[in-house]
Amino acid sequence: MAIPSSYLAAISPASCHYQAWWAPAAKIADKWAHPLVEPEKGCLLIATGKLDGSHIFERTVILLLSAGVLGPVGVILNRPSLMSIKEAQSLFAEEADIAGTFSGRPLFFGGPLEECFFLLGPREGASAADDVVGRTGLFEEVMPGVHYGTRESVGCAAELVKRGVAGVRDFRFFDGFCGWEREQLRDEVRAGLWRVAACSPAVLGLTGIGGGLWEEVQQLVGKRRVW
Repeated sequence: MAIPSSYLAAISPASCHYQAWWAPAAKIADKWAHPLVEPEKGCLLIATGKLDGSHIFERTVILLLSAGVLGPVGVILNRPSLMSIKEAQSLFAEEADIAGTFSGRPLFFGGPLEECFFLLGPREGASAADDVVGRTGLFEEVMPGVHYGTRESVGCAAELVKRGVAGVRDFRFFDGFCGWEREQLRDEVRAGLWRVAACSPAVLGLTGIGGGLWEEVQQLVGKRRVW
C-alpha cells in the first residue's frame, strides 16, 4: 500500500521540525502516570492481583486504543512472543518489503482476539509539536505522538521508514488484541480486576521488549486507589 501523493507535503523534510509558537513543546520522553476513575482512549489497564492465575491477563499492561460505542479495544504491551516479523510476515501482508523493512522487529501477543495491529511511537528526542506522522492522517492517534495501524496500513508504515520519516525501532507489532462489550470493561474495573491510569508516551517503552513494565507502571501510579 503506497502513501497517497496528497500526504507527501505533510511528511516533507521541511515539516519535520514544526514548533508551536504559543507554548513550549512538551517533552514526550518525560515519564509520568496517574490514576483514572474510568477507562478512556489512550489509558493503561493494569492487571490487579485478582487476575493472578489468568493465563492471558496475569500482570498485563494493556493500552486502550479506542473506547467507542462498539466497545473498547486494546493491546497487551508486555507479552513478547518468540517470533519476529520476518517469521510471521503472513499475519500482516504478503508484500516482500514488509518483511525486509521490519524483519528484525519482535512480534508481541496483543490479546486473544484475532487481528493484527502496530503501534508507532515518537522518535527519540521528539516533542508533541513534532508529530509529523500525525499530520499525514495515515494512522489513528492514541495519544500525542503515538498512533496505531492495522494490517491494511502496514505498507504505509514501511514507506514511512524508507522515506526517513519514522525509524524501524519506532514500531511495535502485535498479533491479536483485547476487546470488550460497551459496559463490560467498566464492570471489570469496578470489580477491581484492573487499575486504570493515564500516562505519557515514554511509559509505553515501545522500543524495548516490555520486561518490567507492569512493575514500573505500578510504581509510577502509586498505591492510591480511586474506585
